[in-house]
Amino acid sequence: MSLKVHTLHEGSYSVDASKKFVPFDPAIHQAKDRPASLFINVQPFLVELNGRLILLDTGLGYSDEDGNLFLHENIRKAGFNPEDVEMVLMSHLHFDHSGGMVHDVNGEMKLSFPNATYVIQRGEWEEAFSSTSSSYHTDIFDYLQRNAQLKFIEGSGKLTEEISYEFTGAHCPNHQVFLITDGDDKVFFGGDVLPEPEELIRKFIAKYDFDGRKAMELREEFGKRAVDENWKCLFYHSKSKSQAFIEREDDRFKIV
Repeated sequence: MSLKVHTLHEGSYSVDASKKFVPFDPAIHQAKDRPASLFINVQPFLVELNGRLILLDTGLGYSDEDGNLFLHENIRKAGFNPEDVEMVLMSHLHFDHSGGMVHDVNGEMKLSFPNATYVIQRGEWEEAFSSTSSSYHTDIFDYLQRNAQLKFIEGSGKLTEEISYEFTGAHCPNHQVFLITDGDDKVFFGGDVLPEPEELIRKFIAKYDFDGRKAMELREEFGKRAVDENWKCLFYHSKSKSQAFIEREDDRFKIV
């Protein structure tokens, strides 16, 4: 098989109205001590596609005590060199997805993937600079603008024969999703429009989405397509399965 996906689990976090991501270990911490918090996992994905390495979103960009980026360590644990990543596909630029585009080396900002092209929806890039939301960390984007290989895309289309992108909005105004295929297998990355498998099973409108109704409708649509076209779905914030196929039983989705 020429298409393989590795989950790069960066950790579990609680996040409240301050938008700060605080590490959360259920073995040590109590959920009741963090009122009005959302509890999420953060896990980018490394895709092997016909001998090339592609990264889907970049996590928070947190490092261990020795200053090693968790994301780099996870890529090495999977058996690869971070410098060999050729393409970084960004669903959107909220900090929990974009923090790892750069990392801190002795107090100095560096590109996490100096040999990669960072692929970003143009409207999302513009929004990141103009938005007043604390979800966007403009110092990262300033640095990228000067130092990274950036590729801006617009709307929906194809990046290569194997990689297509679809503009969704919904979670934020310029969110996008990706479908990757080697001709046989198909992998779908829904970013924060489909962040957890449980969101397929329960129909609900989330307050944290820019357009909650549209996000709910898109989850339903992507779920149906995943069943019909046998997509393996990648769930960036899942607490249970990070990679799964979807089946339909009567009128309900089932995670396989």
